[in-house]
Amino acid sequence: MDPSQASMHAALLRACAAGDSAALAQLYEATAAQLFGLALRIVRRRELAEEVVQDAFVSAWRNAGRYDERRGTAMAWLATIVRNRALDQLRRLGRERPLDPAVAERWEDPAQGPAELAALSEDGRRLSHCLDELEEAPRRSILLAYFEGMTVEEVAERMAAPLGTVKSWVRRSLQRLRSCLER
Repeated sequence: MDPSQASMHAALLRACAAGDSAALAQLYEATAAQLFGLALRIVRRRELAEEVVQDAFVSAWRNAGRYDERRGTAMAWLATIVRNRALDQLRRLGRERPLDPAVAERWEDPAQGPAELAALSEDGRRLSHCLDELEEAPRRSILLAYFEGMTVEEVAERMAAPLGTVKSWVRRSLQRLRSCLER
């Protein structure tokens, strides 16, 4: 994440702590797609991921005054809240009877995914254009890592590619995306 985004997210959290609900809306718009990808990666069900992100933003609003920039970025703080909420959700689900995986596989999710949600914003459209400039394998590695919330190890496994290659794709692709977005 570029330093200006990190400082913007921190400023928005400070404004939330002061009771500025417009700042919460801006923070949500700037971070929700990535946080949704993280939640979805953990809970593996769209409706649960949506609930996790909603709960996380309510918690962020209530606890924004506790955010300390010296301990990490605002995005890391938000991601920790999402992660903890997602794990809480999984623990609650563990007490329920799980859904039959065969039935779940036949269901089609008509809702938009994180990539489609991000594309709705102007920045998202610019990012989508820049992603289209990448070669297929590096683009796929970025999408899996940032929109699906996978680790580089998981991306390498999914793509059946060496870990070092995937790390290079991600690093170089991020550099190319940054350059493209700065144009």
